[in-house]
Amino acid sequence: MPTVSETIPETLGPRVDAALAWFNASEEAEFQVTGILDAEAALAGSDELRLILCGGDRCEQRSFRVRGAAGAWQVDLAERDAPRLPGTPQAELDPPPGPRLQWLDGKLSQHTFVVLVFYRGFW
Repeated sequence: MPTVSETIPETLGPRVDAALAWFNASEEAEFQVTGILDAEAALAGSDELRLILCGGDRCEQRSFRVRGAAGAWQVDLAERDAPRLPGTPQAELDPPPGPRLQWLDGKLSQHTFVVLVFYRGFW
């Protein structure tokens, strides 16, 4: 089972920022990094970053391949995040408790009640 951490290791900061900027350039909503999966692998030299991104009304887990050096990063989606077949839904990862609580607090202040449905990775 993957290890999820809400804290991004300082040495991965520039690579995470590059992946986030690249991802936000192609999305309608502005996303933030709210967690990282298996940071130890990235710290051990892997060029793959598995990030939890939240923006708008959704959170997703995306895997990026980040190569190069500061100021000249080359970012791509990892093969496991290759484009889906048309008509297949995106399974979204339940975000860590911190972002989920902030999201829920924001929604509760906008609405009388909120219904949360969890089913096989979709929420």
